[in-house]
Amino acid sequence: MPRHSGASGVALSTLVALAFCTSVSPRAAEKQDAQDFTQIERGRYLTTAADCAACHTMPDQKQPFAGGRPIETPFGVIVAPNITPDRETGIGTWTDDEFDAALRQGKRPDGSRLYPAMPYPAYTKMSREDVQDIRAYLATIAPVHNQVEPNQLPFPFSVRAAMMAWDALYFQEGEFRPDATKSATWNRGAYLVQGPGHCASCHTPKTVLGGDKTEQAFQGGVIQGWFAPDLTNDKATGLGSWSAEDIVAYLGTGHNASTAATGLMAEVVERSTSKMTKADLEAIAAYLKDQPAAGHTATAVQATDPLMVAGGAIYHDVCSACHAIDGTGVPHLIPSLAASPSVHSTDPTTLVRVTLSGARSVATDQEPTAPAMPAFAWQFNDEQIAAVLTYVRNSWGSAAPAVTAHDVETKRVELKTRGEH
Repeated sequence: MPRHSGASGVALSTLVALAFCTSVSPRAAEKQDAQDFTQIERGRYLTTAADCAACHTMPDQKQPFAGGRPIETPFGVIVAPNITPDRETGIGTWTDDEFDAALRQGKRPDGSRLYPAMPYPAYTKMSREDVQDIRAYLATIAPVHNQVEPNQLPFPFSVRAAMMAWDALYFQEGEFRPDATKSATWNRGAYLVQGPGHCASCHTPKTVLGGDKTEQAFQGGVIQGWFAPDLTNDKATGLGSWSAEDIVAYLGTGHNASTAATGLMAEVVERSTSKMTKADLEAIAAYLKDQPAAGHTATAVQATDPLMVAGGAIYHDVCSACHAIDGTGVPHLIPSLAASPSVHSTDPTTLVRVTLSGARSVATDQEPTAPAMPAFAWQFNDEQIAAVLTYVRNSWGSAAPAVTAHDVETKRVELKTRGEH
């Protein structure tokens, strides 16, 4: 049989040796593992900062990211899809480009448009590297076979093609660009708030078509039966009376000296902000403290007004035992009605809701006690609740529009419809 020449034999042997060394080199494998782990860890943190679990994980948390949670919108219900790596019902077959297009462009793999319940108008500010890090982390999640039909909107909102017009009106694609006139801390906070944190999705008022009223950025908005409060530096309704440390404490623990996180914000704190680094929370605080005040003004309801007289009597008999005669509450335990901006919001939705159905504040590792506000729907009628809420909104040097019996009646009916009261 013919034999290989010496040169050919050496070349072949060299190639085989190189291939073998490349495939099994412990140092190379260790370096690759370290790179993969670093990317996965970055993705885990970004997934937490983006609070993906809030929509894609059911409250019982038994199947992380398997979808199925109903998301209420003004146009109907959308169900969060399965984003585990399951190849049949999740995103296991998606390419990197398809995943990136979904998060940063609002496009499904078939080219149709997503609804902004998935906050791609904010996620567009993330870089492709950010998005691929998230994908790397999600690929490590256990795949769950859970078929979900996200679009359960009534006609004509169920027609996805209409989103092309919506995107033209309200969606501006593009990564976050740092402001050279601001500090690195401010820019980090701006990125987190505007991008993965998608704070404007809840805290900015919406048009009739569901787009952000950008001229009123962060001035508060109604979402899923709650009022997401003003995040500007308005002293009465926003964060103007809070220090940066107050914001860090609230986001990190769910509590500060004047208030506690409840409702939807309790979920944000529990699943997202309480798991972020202190440096990032400080960056968020630096950015928010730089937002101009909304400039809300209100005329106080006079103490002699019948609503104030009746409300004061109810407050002293029922509420003062916890919140104190002067409304100061107990720092880090019972909210101060005198100092909490949400009490004086332009929209009393949250205040009425909590009074009717009660609420439990969030429990975190740093603040494990989760005090609860009892429900008073059974004890007081609409006029009485309107009176006491008008009192707490207009006492101790504060001023806010009166709460009406109609406001309370509307929320009472809504809560009954939801099965929450």
